[in-house]
Amino acid sequence: MEGRRNPFVAPEGIPLIVIAGIGAWASFRYLDLVWFGLSVFVFILFALIFRDPRRSIPPAPLGVVSPVDGTVVDIETVEKGVLHGRGHRILIRVNSLGAYTARCPVEGKVMNLEAEAGDRAVDYRTNALWVQTDEGDDVVLQFRGYRMGLPPRSFVRFGERLGQGARCAYLRLARFAEVHLPAESKLLVEPGGTVTAGCDLIAKLPHP
Repeated sequence: MEGRRNPFVAPEGIPLIVIAGIGAWASFRYLDLVWFGLSVFVFILFALIFRDPRRSIPPAPLGVVSPVDGTVVDIETVEKGVLHGRGHRILIRVNSLGAYTARCPVEGKVMNLEAEAGDRAVDYRTNALWVQTDEGDDVVLQFRGYRMGLPPRSFVRFGERLGQGARCAYLRLARFAEVHLPAESKLLVEPGGTVTAGCDLIAKLPHP
């Protein structure tokens, strides 16, 4: 299954890439090779930071895909999760030169943490995406460790239905992503493993 089409470079980064490209051209025409080499390096760096490649989503209806490119640094069972109470938390260190866009871990409906959680224990102090599957399983994706104070920017709305692995937010150099899962979920990764956004399964939800 193919992911949603995207322009290979996140629109947020296009102005910076264009400016860097103009700088490379100007330095080649008017300055020496040192400045040209530096400007080319900046151009390539911006292209890597803002790259938004297409991904091939695995056909796994109950699977949970990694939301980001990175490394699994911690897996733990928490007694007070973002939404479920007891559940699993998978912590992933984001690769700064990986895909700039985060992917939705599961297929389902985007819910409003603040308005729809009811009497369940909820912590929505950080940027979070709550997706509820058709089977009623709740999966929450959170980000933390913002570089330069810029939080990720979601481009999906409450009530919208997302496919598994669909593009859902610009990471904006967030350092960590957390995936919160029901306690009965089967974990498929271990600390130290590398994962690719939208491609690698990190867990399987409990429904048969």
